[in-house]
Amino acid sequence: MGFDVGEKIIIPDENGEEHLFETLFTFTVDETNHSYIALVPFEQKDEDEVEVYAFRYEEGSKDDDLTLYEIESDEEWELVEEMLHTVAEEDELN
Repeated sequence: MGFDVGEKIIIPDENGEEHLFETLFTFTVDETNHSYIALVPFEQKDEDEVEVYAFRYEEGSKDDDLTLYEIESDEEWELVEEMLHTVAEEDELN
């Protein structure tokens, strides 16, 4: 399935309240075969500074079936931060 940049995703919080996010980018690490997604709150998407949320994810058998996992290890965070810097540098060049 995959996700397109700008695709919107609704994520419920621990209280069941739904929040709308926009996909910033996704990537897969070949060595681990883990996929990651970086999201920004939809209401912040046009602001100069936004809060970025990142998750490891797995797609289910249905197109809209997605499981998000919190990133807990320092190694995973380093991968995500490296990709964030790469994407930010590419945006500055364009």
